[in-house]
Amino acid sequence: MNIQEISQGKKIDAQEMIEFYDQLDEVDCPFMYGRWKGFEVVTGHPMNGLLEQANWYGKLFIDQETVYPLVLLNAKKTALFFLDPKWLPLNLDFSFLKNNSKYLAGGLKLLKTKDSKARLRMTEFRGKISATMIYDEKPIHDVFRKIDENTVLGWMDLKQQAQPYFFILQRDHQSSLGFE
Repeated sequence: MNIQEISQGKKIDAQEMIEFYDQLDEVDCPFMYGRWKGFEVVTGHPMNGLLEQANWYGKLFIDQETVYPLVLLNAKKTALFFLDPKWLPLNLDFSFLKNNSKYLAGGLKLLKTKDSKARLRMTEFRGKISATMIYDEKPIHDVFRKIDENTVLGWMDLKQQAQPYFFILQRDHQSSLGFE
């Protein structure tokens, strides 16, 4: 699996991603601490493209109780802010949002928060126990597997979702972007 191609948006077969994910090693919660830059894995999932249009940056893990699941770039791409996912309905028409993306990034600014909106726990998923980000107010678990010391593959486990949604996180040691 070529992570460079994935991070550049090359489409990958969903079944191929499932098989790749299943062979990866687990990670513990402390492994996840820090700021991570995110990239969608394009598999044809209805959400593909939406996070990019929303100026998704990644995730921030302070400790097991303090997790910011949605870190976004502001409209000028000069600073980061935390999004409160509580207000995002899970039954959205993703194609409508993608077709009206010029309003998306600005509208999401209204959902800004300073509060942690998730936590980390070790959970069993697909036969392995690994670090999992659990949203506080959504039935979503992001389960992580280790690609290398600075890269993880996340599987967004959403109840009643027919197709898995994958994303990659890479450690962000060098960003000079601050938080609003």
